[in-house]
Amino acid sequence: MFKPLFKRLLPTIDASAHCDLPCGVYDPAQARIEAESVKAICEKYQANEDPEFRTRALIIKEQRSNLVKEHLWVLWTDYFKPPHFEKYPQLHTLVNEATKLAGASGSKGSADPKVAEELLAKIDQIAEIFWETKKA
Repeated sequence: MFKPLFKRLLPTIDASAHCDLPCGVYDPAQARIEAESVKAICEKYQANEDPEFRTRALIIKEQRSNLVKEHLWVLWTDYFKPPHFEKYPQLHTLVNEATKLAGASGSKGSADPKVAEELLAKIDQIAEIFWETKKA
């Protein structure tokens, strides 16, 4: 079906959310699982010379890296509140560093398993804070 020109020129808005309701289901394990996948893919990529396999591995690794970022952002924007940031002043920096390690300058742009290990270490630090906040 043909859309009129003015409708084709209108901007489209895509919206997505962790949840339509504040469901209260948050867990850094989601980010960790994806980061573990990134690390495993990096290791398999390094051990395989097949160009088609390596291309597929890079595509999947980039998708998983994006999922890590999304899970971290959900924690940062939806779960952690001002009192958490006051009690754990390093939290902003940790989440920033972790999302960068999952981004183009990190695991998304690198096939080095060491980068993925650094990402996992940051996620573990965030998880430690997360679980401390759950005790309170």
